[in-house]
Amino acid sequence: MIWRALVLSVAALSPVTSFAQTAKAPGAMLRGLDKVSGIHEDLKLQAGETIALGKLQITLGECRYPTDNPSGDAYAWLVIRDGNDEQTTFEGWMVASSPALNGLDHQRYDVWVLRCITE
Repeated sequence: MIWRALVLSVAALSPVTSFAQTAKAPGAMLRGLDKVSGIHEDLKLQAGETIALGKLQITLGECRYPTDNPSGDAYAWLVIRDGNDEQTTFEGWMVASSPALNGLDHQRYDVWVLRCITE
């Protein structure tokens, strides 16, 4: 009981960790890989733009990056469809520093975020 009270009081008095401020970028640089042929391609997208990688249709919603480190840990909201299907294969945030954290699960293609385009 005393130990629990001590832990709670230390937690209450410790400084609150702040999260890095982020900025919205006008575009993103992605990399796509065809796992069958081994060919990779860098894809430059603007927000709202859709681009094709083989049969995939990749749409960039937005790209964000830390304001204190623009070349740092970017993350992008992507919507990926296979062919002309209305059903999405992937929809969500993809993080540049941890592409496996929330990645595309496709049998032929792999897509990941490299960085935001800030200019």
